[in-house]
Amino acid sequence: MVAGAQRRKLSLVLALVALLAFFWFSGLGKYLTLATLKANRDALASYYADHRLLMVASFMGVYILQTALSLPGAALMSLAAGAIFGAFMGTVFAVISATIGALLAFLATRYLLHDLVQRKFGDRLEGLNRELERRGLNYLLFLRLVPLFPFFLINLAAGLTKLPIRTFLVGTGLGIIPGGFVFCNAGASIVSVSTLSEVASPRVLGSFALLGIFALLPALYAKYRERGS
Repeated sequence: MVAGAQRRKLSLVLALVALLAFFWFSGLGKYLTLATLKANRDALASYYADHRLLMVASFMGVYILQTALSLPGAALMSLAAGAIFGAFMGTVFAVISATIGALLAFLATRYLLHDLVQRKFGDRLEGLNRELERRGLNYLLFLRLVPLFPFFLINLAAGLTKLPIRTFLVGTGLGIIPGGFVFCNAGASIVSVSTLSEVASPRVLGSFALLGIFALLPALYAKYRERGS
């Protein structure tokens, strides 16, 4: 039984490595650019008009895979969601896809890659792990709203903790809605977008920071009470 479980675990790890290698050596990354999206926006929208279900399933599948494998291009995928499906439905599809992908990365870290991630990022994640274990949902919401850490790194860090899966799902799903809407809304008028950085302007990031602080207040209050007692 143990040997069989180890073989299945090794097979899954090898499959993940193969997918990562395929992405990097196939040159697919060169197509994940704003210029490519703008050039093909009309063709994508036209295809969606004729094949709605297939387009939604394909888009969500790619987004889930991209997030699960911690590949670059999440912001561009959210812009694409808005450009193809509109601001509202684009946000729905992007948030669901990113949440599922994040959950897969979280589970892979917890059950497949725990030792590897611990060796590579352990020192950097120590404080983050401690707060996630103690503050749970509030701290995760703060991290999702305020881009202090890369999205993929939060998935890996949470997988190293004892954070419940339900808490991870809720915190991720709710925490990425504001950012998802901002990028999908910008994608709906993709012609006017020149760079990705102009979408996440200082004003937008400041608004996210305020939301993040608000989400963190219960945890800060609990910490204050702990020190006072």
